[in-house]
Amino acid sequence: MRVLLVEDDPALSDAVCGYLHAKAYVVDAVPNLSQARAALKTTQYAAVLLDLHLPDGDGLSLLPNVRALKDRPIVIVLTARDQVSDRITGLDAGADDYLVKPYDPAELMARLRAVERRRSAEATPVLVLGDLQIDLSQEQVRRAGVPIPLTPKEWALLRVMANRPDRNHSRERLQDALYSFDNSTDSNTLEVFISRLRRKLGREHIETVRGTGYRLAHSPTESGAP
Repeated sequence: MRVLLVEDDPALSDAVCGYLHAKAYVVDAVPNLSQARAALKTTQYAAVLLDLHLPDGDGLSLLPNVRALKDRPIVIVLTARDQVSDRITGLDAGADDYLVKPYDPAELMARLRAVERRRSAEATPVLVLGDLQIDLSQEQVRRAGVPIPLTPKEWALLRVMANRPDRNHSRERLQDALYSFDNSTDSNTLEVFISRLRRKLGREHIETVRGTGYRLAHSPTESGAP
């Protein structure tokens, strides 16, 4: 999952980025609304973590820009404003969730997962693809019942494809899942990680879509579905 963090406190920004990176999230951090709007125009995000007190305005003013996007990311407001009226204002403006500072990074992670599941209308985050089970909530993969360990980068790729298993994912979109915009990669990086995933999951589970990119093979079903 690629996340845009809009936070002007350098220490807090670094702490959140470090925690999410360790959980296989790609994070682009910007300190103000101007840079946030520029990032939204050029990059597709699954989530926006939005501070409200920013140097160039109120963070809520970014929400119309988010709502205008074709693939709208989830928005979690992060702020020191703890009044009920402030929460209502943020949610009414279009935020998906509201977290009051100071907060535990583990709670932020739980909120991200919960909102992501709610937005995708999944009763359960477990996908079944033939002999493969992908549990996005617990970040666990099993093949024929055997746990398969994945690296953070491998999880970053798999999460993108598993969140939208019905979609063909472009090379650019998958490349974005690996690195933030301040990192550079060579053209073979994506193929290297796709090859590693295929070795671990089984080549039949990741399909190459000619001229497009990649997708998970087989029609997915939710765990527990009839």
